[in-house]
Order: sequence, then C-alpha cells, then structure tokens
Amino acid sequence: MYHFYGIYTPVITPFREDFSIDETAYANIIERLISDGVHGIIIAGTTGEYYAQSMDERIRMLECGCEIINRRLPVIGGTGAIRTEDSIALAKAAKQAGVDAILVATPPYAQPTGRENALHALSVQRAADLPAMLYNYPGRMAAPMDEDFLDRIGQAPAFCAIKESSGDINRLHLLARQYPQIALSCGMDDQALEFFAWGAESWVCAASNFAASAHIALWKACVVDNNFIKGRRIMTAMLPLMQALEQGGKFVQSIKYGVSRQGISAGPPRAPLRPLNKDDKRILDQVIDTMNTTIDRIEKEKATEKEN
Repeated sequence: MYHFYGIYTPVITPFREDFSIDETAYANIIERLISDGVHGIIIAGTTGEYYAQSMDERIRMLECGCEIINRRLPVIGGTGAIRTEDSIALAKAAKQAGVDAILVATPPYAQPTGRENALHALSVQRAADLPAMLYNYPGRMAAPMDEDFLDRIGQAPAFCAIKESSGDINRLHLLARQYPQIALSCGMDDQALEFFAWGAESWVCAASNFAASAHIALWKACVVDNNFIKGRRIMTAMLPLMQALEQGGKFVQSIKYGVSRQGISAGPPRAPLRPLNKDDKRILDQVIDTMNTTIDRIEKEKATEKEN
C-alpha cells in the first residue's frame, strides 16, 4: 500500500501574458519546490487551474512535470473532470507519464449518488492501476463522498488516502474512527492541527507553492516530533495567511502572487479569474512577511533550547 507522508504541493501552472503555458517557469517552480524540501508534487490539481486547460494541455503538464522531477519526488496526477471518460483518459495518461499515484475527485456539477461516485472512482483507478488519493471537496464538486461511497471504496486497497476538504470537523472524526484503512490527508488548511491530532500524516497545501518551509515546520512539529505545543504556535502564525487566501474568492490568484514574490514568473490566472489588485497584494505581503518572521523566531528559539 502506498504511504502518503509529508507535504504535497499542488503545483501552479504558470502562464505567459498571452495565456500560453510557460514551461521554463514551470521547471523553475518545480526545482524550487524540490530544493525547499516538499515531499511530493501534485500535477493538474485545482490549484494548477486544470479546469481552464484543454485535455492536451493537461496531459502535456503531466508529461513535462514528470520529466522535470525525474523520480526525485513522488508525483500524483490529477484526474478531475466532469466526464468519467475524460478522467479515465487522464488516469491512463498520468500512468504513461510516470506518476506514482493519482488524485480522484467527484465529477463536478453532475451530483452523483454515493454509489455512482464510487463506480466513477473505481473506473478511474482501475484504468491507471495505481495507488489513489481521494479528494472530497463538496463545496466545489456539489456532492460529498458520503458513507455509501466510503463503504464501497473502503473495500479497495488501492484507495490509500483521502484529501478531506469539506471543512466539516465531524467528517474528520468519522473518517478517523470508521474508515481507518483510508489514511487521512489534510485538505483544509485551517484545520491542519486537528488533522494531525487525529492521525493525518500528509497535507496537500496550495500555499506550499511559496511557503513550503512554514508548512513543513508545522507538519514536522506535529507529525514527526509530536510537539503540539510548538505546533499550535506555528499554526497561530499561519492562520492569518490561511484566512487571507480564502477571503474574496481569490485563492489561485493569491497563490500565484505568492510564487511571484520569490522571483519566479507565475503569470496571470486564466479567465474567468483576474490577477490581484494592489490592495490585495499589499495585504498578502504584510501577512506573509509577518508569518515568516514569526515562524523563523519560533524555530530559532527551539534550536537555541537544544544547544543549551
């Protein structure tokens, strides 16, 4: 069984000003993530704006990403699509490109029943014959991976984990207590501490595109060191960023701006989204700088304690 462990970054897709894909910038972003120490990379996820790309573009991003990473890190290929046939095609392309696992979401808009959704997930996984992480995000997909779904999927060992993004803390309890065979993966950033307390060992976090060290610090404190006192301090420093990213419906734009702060071209989001305005950028600058300073101080305090 595949073990999802650590920080997994759903990498952005950088575009040029004419909205063509900038593969050079894409390589720079991936190299930066590898040097920052993330544990895995997800290609063609929501943060990568898959919904605004053609099938050919999505497959090219999978191929290009796997070529750049070249087995240095685990790669998870996104298969999200409205049509099951398209998800199957993407799963097959992901395997051909060389991914280690796939991400399987609920088809948006269709609102499948638990049984229908399970049959979709099983079809996609079987097409790739790879380990799979489920992605429960009813806020975007319009239908939850309910207990009927989980009862059916839970019998298939290939579904190793679930990225839980419902925001419902009761779902976290349900998954941890009743479906322990499906590993928890944090998909709700402002509940990361709670996920780790309930046994999650991985975190799929978009902001690690530009703040990998902060996310790794929280994960390490809670999962590796089991130091939830330190974890709470780091989480407190990160919460303003998490809140800023979620406000105003400008999530992807904010992630791209965060990447651009590192001197790497992220480009604009594709329509219908639009880049951040000056006020949005100023607020994010303040929040990110304060977070980095605070977490750096916490890490230095702990290092000093060890020396003494």
